[in-house]
Amino acid sequence: MSDSIDFQIETTTVWSIPERGIWYTHNPKFRGNFAPQIARNVILRYSKEGDTVFDPMVGGGTTLIETKLLKRRGIGRDINPEAVQLTINNLQFSYPAALPQTVEVGDVRNLIGIEDCSIDLILTHPPYLNIIKYSNGKIANDLSNIGSVDKFCQELSLGIQEFFRVLKENAYCAILIGDTRKAQHYIPLSYYVLELFLESGFALKEEVIKIQHNCKSTPYWKNKIGKYNFLMIMHEHLFIFRKPAKNENLKRICYSMGRNHV
Repeated sequence: MSDSIDFQIETTTVWSIPERGIWYTHNPKFRGNFAPQIARNVILRYSKEGDTVFDPMVGGGTTLIETKLLKRRGIGRDINPEAVQLTINNLQFSYPAALPQTVEVGDVRNLIGIEDCSIDLILTHPPYLNIIKYSNGKIANDLSNIGSVDKFCQELSLGIQEFFRVLKENAYCAILIGDTRKAQHYIPLSYYVLELFLESGFALKEEVIKIQHNCKSTPYWKNKIGKYNFLMIMHEHLFIFRKPAKNENLKRICYSMGRNHV
């Protein structure tokens, strides 16, 4: 287990991380997990030591590993018990002054046991429809088993409403989400998700374009370009949302976007 952390603070809206960090128990073998550099940047910028960081779709535990290393309290949930156990295993390391990390099975659409306005930062990385079926159809209501864009958005919107409920005012919610293709056409899933957050009352603080590197499926799709005439999707979107204060006037923001989400 390496404790050598090769890391830099990002200062622009384009993040390119060719080599993902492998310090402590971070491991790229969990398919679809994000680089720890992403979690570290978000946690450092949008929370402080002692805060509570929540990942409601914890996967392999990247968020909570960084939460522990950065001396925040962590709460992790996942509908898949295998992901929960993997995260618990990955948190089994000692670190000076580390705060508690709580991980359990739970559904993003119903955050039972988490009080209103109790979370300082939400950071999560949901499935991109059913591109990766994490439970292979074995778990009812697993978002990664949903192939319909409309159904996926309907279900995720319930979780977004819960995010708004549990997050403190003026606190942040960060979500990394990518796009996909169906019948050779581009499906802008990330922007559908963006709309869901805005409709739920969040304000968009930042949009980061995260360049994709070292994807396992890249060689396969690269060989299909000539046959099907498409461009490979090599980026994801990291949206940073803020929960406004109850009496805050957001018209100056919403009107500048040409929309009124207030």
